Amino acid sequence: MAHIAFVSAPAPGHVNPTLPLVEELVRRGHRVSYATGPATVDGPVAAGAAPVVLPSELPPDLDSRADYTADQLAVTLEHFLADARTAFPVLSGHFTADRPDVVCYDSVTFTGRMLANLLDAPEVALVPTFAENESFSATRVYLPPSFDHAHPRLVAAVAAMGEFASGHEFLADPNLMFGYVAPTNVVFIPREFQPSGEGFDGRFHFVGPSLGGRPEREAWTPRTADPVLLISLGTVFNRRPDFFRTCVEAFGGTPWQVVMSIGGLDPAELGEVPPNVEVAARVPQVAVLRHARAFVTHAGMNSVMEALYHDVPLVAVPRIPEQRAVAKRAEELGVGVVPADLSVEGLRAAVASAERCRRAAAELGAVVRGAGGAVAAADAVEARLTGRP
Repeated sequence: MAHIAFVSAPAPGHVNPTLPLVEELVRRGHRVSYATGPATVDGPVAAGAAPVVLPSELPPDLDSRADYTADQLAVTLEHFLADARTAFPVLSGHFTADRPDVVCYDSVTFTGRMLANLLDAPEVALVPTFAENESFSATRVYLPPSFDHAHPRLVAAVAAMGEFASGHEFLADPNLMFGYVAPTNVVFIPREFQPSGEGFDGRFHFVGPSLGGRPEREAWTPRTADPVLLISLGTVFNRRPDFFRTCVEAFGGTPWQVVMSIGGLDPAELGEVPPNVEVAARVPQVAVLRHARAFVTHAGMNSVMEALYHDVPLVAVPRIPEQRAVAKRAEELGVGVVPADLSVEGLRAAVASAERCRRAAAELGAVVRGAGGAVAAADAVEARLTGRP
């Protein structure tokens, strides 16, 4: 039995893809400790990990940062650095006393790599979205051509991170955020969904998504025989009452059985909801996708992978640059569409177009299900325990 440490950002989109891997490692007899913020620690505990609660939280006012300007990126980097200053002492203190045999860390959580360097432990980067290597940078698909890389606040934030790194002599590479490629990378998408996927070598294990124990824990049954349309904007950028009201107008009173997840929004803000529209703060997404015929989604990578796992075509309504890149990739592969606009007519037309993507979604779905999932991911982690890449 090995002791395996996980370190992740306190964001569901980063923690949730790793939970089936945690379940699989625990099933194989390993001891897992999972370090994340208080908002996301319950999932790892349910998966069988011992919690290490960090003083970490997401940046405030995320919903106002839908378009990444240089100034907004600088604010995010400043937040990451402030978080590292408080979280890393907790990480290092805990795991120096209870040393792991390998450190698995979210690819954007540089404190995990710092921990592996400090302990001289094997490291595995966990990548919940597009991977990066020496020839492919996510900035190519996330940032607009007009992005100001020389913005003074951004330059200062990058310099501050460099100064922070230079104060830790154990770091093998002081580049904390940009350009570092781990010796082993577990990527929770299939290679076929990765832009320039053919250019990634054996350091990258494209295992795709896994559902873990969620199908057994979550249940949902359609109320009628009508086709199911799932609508969800995820867990972060979801306070959009105008959008949800438009969805009610577009699909209320139609042959669709609509299931709509509205997060913390007050249902009263939607006005009168027709009988064919089911509204909830949260729905069991995987259980609904088993029955869905189309999915109106924010195009978060985890949601997209779960949809494709069930052969469900997408209508992508992205909000942030990463989601726009995922939506664009779905369109390129013919498994989804992006509405021309978010009017009643635009949404209806997009859902009708998505119906024509069902064959492509099923073909890519077979690839997604065959990528290896948690079993392949656990194999990659165990390989690091034995010194293999």
